[in-house]
Amino acid sequence: MKTIANTAESLSSLGLCGMAEAYERQLEDPALLSQPFETRLGLMMDAEKSERETRKIERLLKAAKLRETQATLETIEFKASRGLDRNTIMTLGECEWLRRRQNVIITGATGTGKTWLACALGNQACRQGIHTMYRTASKLFEDISLSYADHTMPRLRRQLVRVELLIIDDLGIGGIDPQLGPFLLDVIDQQSQNGSLLITSQYPKEKWYELFGDPTIADAILDRILYKTHPITLKGESMRRSRSRTRS
Repeated sequence: MKTIANTAESLSSLGLCGMAEAYERQLEDPALLSQPFETRLGLMMDAEKSERETRKIERLLKAAKLRETQATLETIEFKASRGLDRNTIMTLGECEWLRRRQNVIITGATGTGKTWLACALGNQACRQGIHTMYRTASKLFEDISLSYADHTMPRLRRQLVRVELLIIDDLGIGGIDPQLGPFLLDVIDQQSQNGSLLITSQYPKEKWYELFGDPTIADAILDRILYKTHPITLKGESMRRSRSRTRS
């Protein structure tokens, strides 16, 4: 005869850890034990579903490698001086733009919170079950250069285009090597068909043409980036300096 402990252990061995924990909680609650079997089973199934969703979100957040892991929509500071509209951000937080394969461009001076906002939207995407990848532009270009050297470009391309949201942070910092243009165009072209881009930059998008050495490549890349884009321009002084003065 199967014991109570064996039942919980069997559920865990089958990978039903949420159900196992819910089952053990029911055993400790006389009110739950008095419920019909169908009700108790439904509660255990709900617990299993919730547990799996939580594990999936944790895996997506780990894989995304967001720079600001604590950034969420709830931590964004909405101040009139920043030019940040709450309704716009909350609408983006619903992630419909991702389902429609649209893009977001965040521009502003250094320290105005571009990375934090990008990571908050990336965090929200993960919580919606959307496969996300974060890279600084400099790290992305370094990876591309290395892939040229060791002939692993196809593998890197697959990694970049398989995600539903690719975040490129600080585009333009350190310039863009013209040799990287064709590969970057290939990635952005495929990404524009398969998913979405979120790009931050200190440079207004009107100046992005100057970042690319080849005007033909620049036209092709920017045509794909700027198509169906939600632009956000952050204003004001550096938040780092502002917080430093507040602490002092």
